[in-house]
Amino acid sequence: MTNGSGEAAVEITPCENGPLLVRGDVRLVAQDGQRIETGRGTIALCRCGRSAIKPFCDGTHKVTGFRAASGPHRDPLRPTEPGDG
Repeated sequence: MTNGSGEAAVEITPCENGPLLVRGDVRLVAQDGQRIETGRGTIALCRCGRSAIKPFCDGTHKVTGFRAASGPHRDPLRPTEPGDG
């Protein structure tokens, strides 16, 4: 995966009712600046807040009934703009 400049690109996919999947060469850093080792090219970050291994997902969202869309919430009464996926 590369961007237009030939640099490695990062892709983030919010999974419906699940984690954020992060693919690519990403550096994960805590608030204090300490690097968090990922150990792989694709990681799953918790969105439900219940994981025992935060910031990573451990699947707890399945048992807690976490619900979240994969894409942005769209107002059905508001027309979409050209270019809005």
